[in-house]
Amino acid sequence: VAGDGHDGGVQITASHNPKEYNGIKMVRREAFPLSGDAGIGDIRDMIAGNRLPPPAQKRGTVSTKNIVEDYITKVMSFIDPAIIKPFNVVLDAGSGMAGMVAPKLFDRLPCRTTRLCFEIDGTFPNHEANPLIEQNRRDIVERVKQDKADIGIAWDGDADRVFFIDGEGEFVAGDFITALLGEAALLKHPGAKIVYDVRASYAVKDTAAKLGGTALMNRVGHAFFKQRMREEGAVFGGEVTGHYYFRDYFYADNGFIPALLILELMSRKGQTLSELLAPLRAKYFISGEINTKLSDMSLIPAKLEALAAKYADGHVYSLDGTSVEYPDWHFNVRASNTEPMLRLNLEAVTPELMEQKRDEVLALIRS
Repeated sequence: VAGDGHDGGVQITASHNPKEYNGIKMVRREAFPLSGDAGIGDIRDMIAGNRLPPPAQKRGTVSTKNIVEDYITKVMSFIDPAIIKPFNVVLDAGSGMAGMVAPKLFDRLPCRTTRLCFEIDGTFPNHEANPLIEQNRRDIVERVKQDKADIGIAWDGDADRVFFIDGEGEFVAGDFITALLGEAALLKHPGAKIVYDVRASYAVKDTAAKLGGTALMNRVGHAFFKQRMREEGAVFGGEVTGHYYFRDYFYADNGFIPALLILELMSRKGQTLSELLAPLRAKYFISGEINTKLSDMSLIPAKLEALAAKYADGHVYSLDGTSVEYPDWHFNVRASNTEPMLRLNLEAVTPELMEQKRDEVLALIRS
């Protein structure tokens, strides 16, 4: 849409949802997204109020265009392929769309690849195409260990999210990938702005500050990220759930650019992924996202207010849910958009403090 200057576009996808689901993603000019908070509600109201525009007097035309090669060229433009080292890489396409693109991409690199679930199959016979869930990563983790691979890379169903396994077979939190991608962006764009989400580890903003960049906290959601990045001219944005956005990719998210940038960063610095992560893992101790189901959506406001009251001596703010910051720990609790559920993300300066405060906040949520 953005590359060819179209007025809008529709993608048929249910993203990482199971095989029973389908859906659409809609964008307007320049690939700016329509979402529940930005545009889709207007369409719903038009339909409900029978206020649809009259049918066009002139029929449009239909044409078919294969854009895969253009896409590969665009994605490859983010790195210098000549410096990529011959890493041993395990790839898991999850039976999704990465199986169509990843071969064409990695065939242009010197890496030796083991390719799992590359046959596109919407029934997802091997595992669901959502690597954020631990059981869906078991195959790639096992293969990374078996092959003594340098890195594992897995995509969700429509390949707009990407996830990483280090050479020890450990899953890499999206917070830390955001920090590494922020580093990669700031090495190429000194002094630039990056955007991170309210749930993320302080590793992101600290990395940006160390490199002379500016990290801007934002509420969760792709529409909010794309809008904020446009407003600020930010070169990169990252969400802990594996969505990574790039100014030079029309401010959109992409699942392949991060994979290339991580390989390039490993090559430039002469370090394994585990070595790149070691300083972050030694300093930032994160809980990961912990979900708590409630009996009713109506309970959510009171729970968030109770958290704000309990920790009123900290720095409390409500950019997205309730967030509280102290010198040695911080947390965010936000509601699910679709069900009566609260999501906790917490970080502390020691693993012991993280576990203590995690349990303390969870007890209040679940009381």
